[in-house]
Amino acid sequence: MNRIHIFGASGSGVTTLGLALGEKMGIPYFDSDSYFWEKTDPPFTHKKPPLIRNKEIKDTLHSHREWIFGGSSLSWGTDIFPDYSLVVFLKIPKEIRLQRIEKREFDRYGEAIYTDPIQRAKTREFLAWCGDYDDCTGIANRNIKVHEHWLQNLAFPTLRIDGDFSVEQRIEIILKELKKN
Repeated sequence: MNRIHIFGASGSGVTTLGLALGEKMGIPYFDSDSYFWEKTDPPFTHKKPPLIRNKEIKDTLHSHREWIFGGSSLSWGTDIFPDYSLVVFLKIPKEIRLQRIEKREFDRYGEAIYTDPIQRAKTREFLAWCGDYDDCTGIANRNIKVHEHWLQNLAFPTLRIDGDFSVEQRIEIILKELKKN
């Protein structure tokens, strides 16, 4: 039974990998953002109430035998998630992450990230928050130190993938690790 949790900094490729791995393995992928944020236009503007978010993800994961869950959910609570068969931590260089995030923001909001003062400010604030993942200056409440600490204290098998590997390479690394467990 495969219950895989993939996490890492924003822009590390969690969603891309989770979707591709789910397709390869024939199991569903669930992304934390789908549970954390209300569906809005523009997206990512209103958080779901924690009780609703937690009930939704708990019900979803408990209703599937196998799944992949992607994203950081360390502060959501302790009685929500079933046991993981593998926890995968993705770490790539900050510069690559920030380039990916800026491209994603442009794809999502277009020229407004440069021309609209409000959207430009939001994008700059978001990029600073994402960059602080590695710097740990206090802007981000989710950073490398928090993730490393959580990872070290898990009672589940863990796998670190450190570096800018292709999706296919990451899938092969994970499948090889799953065969060990």
